[in-house]
Amino acid sequence: MDQINKDMREAEKTLTELNKCCGLCVCPCNRTKNFESSKAYKATWGDGEDNSPSNVVSKQPGRVTNGQPQQPATGAVSGGYIKRITNDAREDEMEENLTQVGSILGNLKNMALEMGNEIEAQNRKIDRITEKADTNNDRIDIANARAKKLIDS
Repeated sequence: MDQINKDMREAEKTLTELNKCCGLCVCPCNRTKNFESSKAYKATWGDGEDNSPSNVVSKQPGRVTNGQPQQPATGAVSGGYIKRITNDAREDEMEENLTQVGSILGNLKNMALEMGNEIEAQNRKIDRITEKADTNNDRIDIANARAKKLIDS
């Protein structure tokens, strides 16, 4: 999209040059509004600062931390997952298995949250790309109309 924007800027300059009377100046009746000064362009592309500090990624996303140590501690504080009756090895094994299941569920929850965050980020990027595509499409339509007008005259 950025390359299309740059190419369209070049094409518009060329169309302006072709529109000049005797190659010197543009007749007032043939003047066209600069597309880059429109509100739609500025809302989509900003002020022409492609590498502004808000767009530059300074670090890669961190790895998802494993919340296992905190989860068993919360289970242990509440007295465990099961109520002990006989205090034998079977209850110990059940407690251990339930602790592992709780840990796995915690990991799944963290993965789901991270996936949700990533999907939201991707949706924002898709919306941004769609805005750029729409702006480029409008810009191309205007340039085509200018070129057709030059050819017809």
